Amino acid sequence: MLEAISTEKAPPAIGPYSQAIAANGLIFVSGQIPVNPVTGAIAHHDIEAQTRQVLDNLKNILEAAGSSLSKVVKTTLFIKNMKDFAKINEIYSTYFNLPYPARSTVEVSNLPKDVLIEIEAIAVK
Repeated sequence: MLEAISTEKAPPAIGPYSQAIAANGLIFVSGQIPVNPVTGAIAHHDIEAQTRQVLDNLKNILEAAGSSLSKVVKTTLFIKNMKDFAKINEIYSTYFNLPYPARSTVEVSNLPKDVLIEIEAIAVK
């Protein structure tokens, strides 16, 4: 059985998708961009602020699903500039603990709303 997960503590979906779906004990969180859920604005224009906002959005969705960042098993990062990789890792490592989730990072030419980063995640419920 599939269960849609939704919270006002993360930006609403901007298309025909759910913030997250729970299925068979797993939570699949859609790619999150650095939109402040209260203001609807993009979090600044630097990679550090955008990375923090994305991870806060992921955290809030996981908590709404009865999970947490500590239960994430896989993330995928989409970034506009691979030169930001070290800055992203520095912030990312403050949100996750050992053992770190499996991860893929892909440089892309463009992201929704022209943001610098998008992250999706899979977690255990």
